[in-house]
Amino acid sequence: MNPLKKKPRSKQMNPTQPLPDWMKVRVSFPKDSDPLSVVRAEVETRELHTVCESASCPNLNHCWNRKTATYMLAGDICTRRCQYCDVAFGKPKSLDPLEPEKVARSVEALGLKHVVLTAVNRDDLKDGGAKHFAETIHKIKTYSPNCTIEVLIPDFKAKEESLQILYAARPHIINHNIETVERLFPTITPQKNYRRSLEVLAHIAKHGFVTKSGLILGLGETELDIKTCLEDLYANGVRMLTIGQYLQPGPTHYPVQSFVPPEAFDFWKERAYQIGFKTVASGPLVRSSYHADEYFETKLENLPTE
Repeated sequence: MNPLKKKPRSKQMNPTQPLPDWMKVRVSFPKDSDPLSVVRAEVETRELHTVCESASCPNLNHCWNRKTATYMLAGDICTRRCQYCDVAFGKPKSLDPLEPEKVARSVEALGLKHVVLTAVNRDDLKDGGAKHFAETIHKIKTYSPNCTIEVLIPDFKAKEESLQILYAARPHIINHNIETVERLFPTITPQKNYRRSLEVLAHIAKHGFVTKSGLILGLGETELDIKTCLEDLYANGVRMLTIGQYLQPGPTHYPVQSFVPPEAFDFWKERAYQIGFKTVASGPLVRSSYHADEYFETKLENLPTE
């Protein structure tokens, strides 16, 4: 574990709450031949980072057993300190110039048909890490030309030049998570801006890319907050949506305000489809890259072509 993950997110201690039954995940110890062990060995051998591990995702065992993982580029230290996130924050190291090649070779070795790339915020870099994303996309296309590529990007501070670098690499889906509702942004993620994120999403959609975003529930949002956020996302070109439950990573992170029951996720899924979203994954354990390959393949006919 990155030792910087132990740095407190706030001065306030918030003991984690016991999970309701619907949030509990069974974990089995894998054999060396299991897909989970294969993915772990592949990632560790090439010294790569995954958001699965760095963000303490509850679906790690499930996804790795499906031989899928979300690669996290540009290191494992983020320049922003969001109250909900378990990725380490601090001063990042220099970019690894070999990382795009290593990720591409890993995708090839695992035989992935769909890959998700994300990255920490790199506000220390002029382009926010956009060129690093682009180089990785190009390398994957070289070694795995039939693999579809989804990127989950930071906001790049809405810099036109950074977004254009990414666009030139032609990923198949561009995701930027809104994460929470506008009212909670100053508290939950003070270094980000709700309107700036919407601006980035609208920019992506206007340039003809399949545009995706994700929302976390359980942070204290109201039904009106959620409804308004979904309408804002749709109005700004988002057509693929994920909705999941917030889980508090540690005692100095923002406390869970509520555990949203499964039927509420069903309600918001139906509401999102009524608004006009083309694909919606909504459930307590849903995360932005959860079963991303299936949603791309099975819902392809529903995706916008403009």
